[in-house]
Amino acid sequence: MAEDKVYKYLNPAGITDPVDTSALAPRLSTLDGKEIYFSITGEPDITIPLEKKLKMDYPNVNWKIKKTYGIEPVRLSKEEMKTADGLIQAICW
Repeated sequence: MAEDKVYKYLNPAGITDPVDTSALAPRLSTLDGKEIYFSITGEPDITIPLEKKLKMDYPNVNWKIKKTYGIEPVRLSKEEMKTADGLIQAICW
């Protein structure tokens, strides 16, 4: 009978060991008035609603959007790296 069957499976995610993380830069105290780059590479699937949501939720951020729908990532220029307060790098395939 179907009730008598027992199914066993392995979790495909496996068991991961805890790791230590460290920040690459200090966390910003506020996003208001900051210049944040949103760099999008690949297919524009979730990035279209994400861009709209970020702009709606954080209207006081000076958003700079860079897009390419190819395989080569969009890179910030040296001048952009000097002036940027933050970067969101989105790669979608």
